[in-house]
Amino acid sequence: MKPTLPADTRMGLVSLSVGDLARSLNYYQRHIGLQLQQRENGTATLGTGDRPLLRLTEFPGAYHQRRATGLFHFALLVPSRLELARTLRHLVESEVLLDGASDHLVSEALYLSDPDGHGIEIYRDRQRSAWYDQQGRFKMDTLRLDFEGLLAESRRDPSPWQGLHPGTVMGHVHLQVADVAAARRFYTEILGFEHMTDYTSASFVSAGGYHHHLGMNSWYSAGALPPPENAARLLSFEIVLPDDQALVQTVGQVKAAGYPIESQPDGWLLRDPSQNVILLHA
Repeated sequence: MKPTLPADTRMGLVSLSVGDLARSLNYYQRHIGLQLQQRENGTATLGTGDRPLLRLTEFPGAYHQRRATGLFHFALLVPSRLELARTLRHLVESEVLLDGASDHLVSEALYLSDPDGHGIEIYRDRQRSAWYDQQGRFKMDTLRLDFEGLLAESRRDPSPWQGLHPGTVMGHVHLQVADVAAARRFYTEILGFEHMTDYTSASFVSAGGYHHHLGMNSWYSAGALPPPENAARLLSFEIVLPDDQALVQTVGQVKAAGYPIESQPDGWLLRDPSQNVILLHA
């Protein structure tokens, strides 16, 4: 019987290595609007409110390597279209370079890259009823974002921008993988995510009918190896189960399938077929 993750499974902390921690902290606080929560021994944790979302560890001189497995982007989900509009207005006024922007039908999204080349998405969701056509088929696409409409929305609240809304969460993580089919099998048949849709050389899976908690593509990474230790890279990302019972069940599924999994102080560590490091905890 195929395993199924609980509907309230969510994504947690994303950990990255960076070449210059001070440079990265300036970027993430000033431009992205995350708050510094802790800093010690070359590592800093940022988030919104009391929620940690991003951990940065300095590897001096680390460089970005495009053709490797790892992170494509992490995605920060803001709680409303108004909050996305306010973020867009801030980025425009600050002359921050965007990599792109899209309407995905399920969401509206802005894309950026940090100083080390790590991909960032900031997005808002549409209501779930808008994710399906009249025949009940799930639909996700990549269309032009309505910049004009978003900027008009931002004029509803002319107050100064003070960072990302405290309700911002880690909405999803998009990975670069060596083999999309192998990654999809792992995340659906071993961990228990539900397959939602595919693009060319990409696949999207979720828990609880969300449009996607994980994306995976091989656009730059087909057949690639993990990045070297001295690269600016994805160190790990968290999948958060709703309770201890769900965690025990998921760990059991992984062990039964013969995948190596290690107990850690903060959860269970395992690697997907492309060697991306996952931390499971409740």
